[in-house]
Amino acid sequence: MNWTEIMNFSRGPLLQVSMMIFIVGMTYRLVRVILLGWERDRVKNKGSKLWGVILNYLKGLLVLPFIPWVRRTFRNNELTFIAGGLFHLSLFLILAFGTAHVLVWKSLCGFGWKSLPTPVLAFFSSVGIISMIVLLINRLTHPVLKLLTKLPVWINWLLVFLPMITGFIMARHLWFRYEVIFSLHLISVSLLLIWIPLSRVSHFLFYFFSKTIHGAQAGKRAVMP
Repeated sequence: MNWTEIMNFSRGPLLQVSMMIFIVGMTYRLVRVILLGWERDRVKNKGSKLWGVILNYLKGLLVLPFIPWVRRTFRNNELTFIAGGLFHLSLFLILAFGTAHVLVWKSLCGFGWKSLPTPVLAFFSSVGIISMIVLLINRLTHPVLKLLTKLPVWINWLLVFLPMITGFIMARHLWFRYEVIFSLHLISVSLLLIWIPLSRVSHFLFYFFSKTIHGAQAGKRAVMP
């Protein structure tokens, strides 16, 4: 099997199967969360649940990742806090506004939007990759994190890092023939899609549930979420 055949397989059957596993797995996990239900309110509201939810999202998405001094944990976790925030920001921008990814979204949704300029994407791709390497080194050297880190965490890191580095190489046309790096990128993406429902990488879906619930509870009690 040559690289052209591998490329056709990776962007055809392999990607389709991995997408199916991803959708079925995430749907199953989502249904399980929904079936947990929502406890009935038995205490009178002191504030607005809606405002609590809105404030919690604003703080989580706009304030805390980029103004670290408003969060006390920054004092003990500076490196993880900054590198983690930069990684998540970079990943979001690349997935949502990368030129190739915008075309994928358009094919899936039937509509698209303007991608970010190439230099901007290159910058954030570099930031995301460097942030992941920094987080890895921190885990390898931090005495507590090193003890807490088990095999699934290393798999999480590797399966997220591989699509990022292969995508960066492919977009910059570095070192490999296009069909080789494109195949490696799609294979790594497929492996990640299969792994996500089985791992903590799926937190991106449940993040919105936790932010909504915590914000509503804080708003109900009229406290800052």
